[in-house]
Amino acid sequence: MRMAGIAVHGELLRWARDRSRVPGPMLRKAFPRLDAWEKGQSQPTLRQLELFARKTMTPLGYLFLQQPPDDSLPIPDLRTVKDAKVRRPSPNLLETVCAMLRRQDWMHDFLEEEGAPQLEFVGSARLSERPVDVAARIRQTLGLAVDWAREYPTWERALRGLRTAAESAGILVVINGVLGNNTSRKLDPDEFRGFALADPCAPLVFVNGADFKAAQMFTLAHELVHLWLDRTGVSELAKLQPGDNDVERFCNAAGAEFLVPRETMVHAWPAAYRGNQDPFRALARRFKVSEIVVARRAQDLAFISRQDFFRFLAAHAKQERRRAAAKPRRGDFYANQDARVGRRFTQAVVAAAREGRLLYSDAYRLTGLYGSTLDKYAQRIGLGDRA
Repeated sequence: MRMAGIAVHGELLRWARDRSRVPGPMLRKAFPRLDAWEKGQSQPTLRQLELFARKTMTPLGYLFLQQPPDDSLPIPDLRTVKDAKVRRPSPNLLETVCAMLRRQDWMHDFLEEEGAPQLEFVGSARLSERPVDVAARIRQTLGLAVDWAREYPTWERALRGLRTAAESAGILVVINGVLGNNTSRKLDPDEFRGFALADPCAPLVFVNGADFKAAQMFTLAHELVHLWLDRTGVSELAKLQPGDNDVERFCNAAGAEFLVPRETMVHAWPAAYRGNQDPFRALARRFKVSEIVVARRAQDLAFISRQDFFRFLAAHAKQERRRAAAKPRRGDFYANQDARVGRRFTQAVVAAAREGRLLYSDAYRLTGLYGSTLDKYAQRIGLGDRA
């Protein structure tokens, strides 16, 4: 018996296909009659429609609407460069932003119930200030010296140290390269590098962990400045350059000053440039940041041209891809949760669930850790067994 077709507007199928960013040939191989469905010449069965929705990461109910829904970002989009039109956000970006908003909303309410004070640094900076002064205040709030990164043996350790310092100051920091823990849904660094969700109680910074690790510290510093400005938004940072607006330019300037202070760089550059074939590597060891960050700072200070930086970035990216292909990272699932969920957030969620203030089903949804997985991570961070 032949299954009955489901009447679906072809416009919705085209919208779902474009929105998914799944290559057309791949979709047509999975659904040979897709073009005919879109033209209204035939209709998919319910089973085919369910598979299509899953393949295109589209909620099934959307495909029964009369017209495509508004799928714009729920937070300001700062990715526009000059007059270029920003692409429709992908399902991965949309779902990531919505998941972080839910996490922030819950943490805000939890902290208010606990009587936690508001964080004075959120919104304490102005665009009219000097970036160097804002960078100094960020270091002071995080309890970091001007040369804070030098105490770490590597810039990778310095990145972890910066994340820890930010969380200790009350900031939720998430670094993740996939949607939740779904490794089949990788986030695209060419679409966005990070975003900031400003809030007086539970400010949150998200860094796209699929980006080169060498660039993640720059993104983290950039997004921290967003919180001091009280400016929520998604950042693209294509080639580590800011979007074409005052907020993004200021965040880049203050973030760069935070990582590599101008005065120190001005004094260190001549000796590094004269005495080394690779000055970026020498200065990266000095400042405990990646070579990409040093090169980006050298561009800021006009020690190298914009074109020189882009050439360096392209060569460095090529090396990163080669290293990643030669030695793929497997990692420790539970260790990854320190960055994907965060210890402070997990401690709050687990405490609320164990006290009966939060359903475990909601705790699983908020953390993305389900059943015994959440229990095991809780044990790992010292919360003991569930009572």
